[in-house]
Amino acid sequence: MTELAEIFRRYGPQYRAKFDNKLLPSHRQAMRAIVQCRTPALGGHVYECPDCSETEYHYHSCRNRHCPKCQNKNAEQWLKKQQAMLLPVPYFLLTFTLPSALRAIVRSQQKRCYHLLFRTSADAIQLLAQDPRFVGGQMGMVGVLHTWGRNLSYHPHVHYLVPGGGLAADGKTWRPARESFLLPVKALSKIFRAKFRDALRQDPCFTHVPVDVWEQDWVVHCQPVGCGLSALKYLAPYIFRVAISNNRILKLEDDQVTFRYRDSDTGQDKRCTLDAQEFIRRFLQHVLPKGFVKVRYYGFFSPGQRPRLAALRQLLDCSPAEQTPSPEVVDPASPSIDQETAALPPSPVVRCPSCGQVMQRRPIPRAKGGLPP
Repeated sequence: MTELAEIFRRYGPQYRAKFDNKLLPSHRQAMRAIVQCRTPALGGHVYECPDCSETEYHYHSCRNRHCPKCQNKNAEQWLKKQQAMLLPVPYFLLTFTLPSALRAIVRSQQKRCYHLLFRTSADAIQLLAQDPRFVGGQMGMVGVLHTWGRNLSYHPHVHYLVPGGGLAADGKTWRPARESFLLPVKALSKIFRAKFRDALRQDPCFTHVPVDVWEQDWVVHCQPVGCGLSALKYLAPYIFRVAISNNRILKLEDDQVTFRYRDSDTGQDKRCTLDAQEFIRRFLQHVLPKGFVKVRYYGFFSPGQRPRLAALRQLLDCSPAEQTPSPEVVDPASPSIDQETAALPPSPVVRCPSCGQVMQRRPIPRAKGGLPP
């Protein structure tokens, strides 16, 4: 099976040479980490059987947040921690998408524009939620940035997981939303567009935005997603999924990469074939800026409001035995390889596949040099 690491290993040097002055440090780091993941370059351990001399090599993972080999267990761990924040009410999924005419500007200034996408969409939700016709109180939201379409196209949008209701100004009264309706998306779209326009106006890039962008309808979706647990299960993969997994890459042949994706309109599996250089370009445009946090909490879910959330859970008859956890940064900047391998979990007990004896572990030093050939 062809892996992303193999594509970077074979075609990465040419890509780096071609875009030497334009390649961001975060892109270089992601390419290096993915190529080195679970190879001698990061060191590891060898397990030897004291009875039959059988050996097994276990190399360290890179733990980069864009590596398809290193994100498999994170969604499950995050899901378990978030269950203590659940409210026994219906949940909704709100999605805010930036227009295609803005994407070139957003891609060139990702850190600023992603921050504005979060801030303005969250402000729009809270502003409209204060209207007593809809909710009449402060809402709690978990927001997740998502930047890719199924074929690796650039499609920045943010998902919010929102309980169906809000906390009144007195901090003690829960105001439930309607069962299958949260907020009017047309009004939400207009507020979002206006807030993003006013925020971007402070940036020199504003003059490059086509005027008709501020006149067209912006896409905002709102859909019920059931109870809190089912909603979390729906959202968790968005948090830790990378732009493409290794099992979607079908072949690497004649300097072209073929991968499968599911068509969003028909639900049918399709194939996309790209030149290897274009494939790398598409993948790297989804590598987040260093230090950017892609999961954010707002309203009574925000870190400073956790005592209020605990009181709200009691108000809604949540189990008193459950405790709301301390806030954590869900998606920190990818640590350096030195930091990553210095904080590895305790060694597992490995038994010999031949005789069943417990194997003895000894470290393997890192390979010297840079990227593997």
